Amino acid sequence: MRHRNLGKDGPRIPVIGLGAWPIGGGMGGVDEAEAIRTVRGAIDAGVTLVDTAQAYGPSESIVGKALRDGYRERCFLATKVSGDYSPAAVRAAMDDSLRALGVDHVDLYQVHSWRGERDPIEETMAAMARLQEEGKTRHLGVSNFDAAQMEAARAAAPFVSSQPRYSMLHREIEAADLPWCEANGVGNLAHSPLAKGLLTGRYAPGHVFPGDDERSKSPRFQGEIFARSCAVAARLGEVAADKGITLVQMAIAWCLRQPAVSCVLVGAKSLAQVREHVGAAQVTFDAGELDRIDAILREAP
Repeated sequence: MRHRNLGKDGPRIPVIGLGAWPIGGGMGGVDEAEAIRTVRGAIDAGVTLVDTAQAYGPSESIVGKALRDGYRERCFLATKVSGDYSPAAVRAAMDDSLRALGVDHVDLYQVHSWRGERDPIEETMAAMARLQEEGKTRHLGVSNFDAAQMEAARAAAPFVSSQPRYSMLHREIEAADLPWCEANGVGNLAHSPLAKGLLTGRYAPGHVFPGDDERSKSPRFQGEIFARSCAVAARLGEVAADKGITLVQMAIAWCLRQPAVSCVLVGAKSLAQVREHVGAAQVTFDAGELDRIDAILREAP
């Protein structure tokens, strides 16, 4: 497993991390014992950064069970406060997360989304900084903030990381957000690199997701948009096959081509999926391959 700094002055972390949203059941039911095996297997395989959140259903408690028996000491543990970012709610959320995780501190605590219109970011970040001073988190981060929002947050308290959505099908952060992070020494933990499964090559037009899967309610996974995304994924799969890797591995490695991306967070429901993800850590691209990928992506919906 390769490692990078989390931003300019942050800790060394693996370039592939485990996103723990799927084991919370958001993309369909997951057996708890299998989820625990997945978390432990990921850490054993070098995927030692585990990212969860207050809003991920039972994910925190499952991760907490997985981190017993010595696994906590081998893990860079990240979680997030979700929804209510008032100072009192931030503190309560941290205490709830620590109890669910069964730990006395986390390595990274993040604000899950921008709600500055409702909860002033200055107050939220001040509350986060107090938790850091108390030793409940080693580092602070933000999630799903754009460049202007990160600038406002940084004026209130320093942070080492941003966690944006980033994939071959979602490139919005390339214009302003990644450059801001590079200029300000902030590392990126890219989430959803497989575009919720669109970049796995495992789906075809007409596929129906079960009702307990978030994708069943998303327009991106229905009708013409879904069909066009599947077609783009199929063409990208041909590039991956020519390179001797899977589409999943190509999608992860493509995100890592960005110097400002410290780690790609990939969700997994099984150890087999984790093992496939690990294979992306050493993949690089030449200019011709990137040009070929870009040409295909111009047809993406």
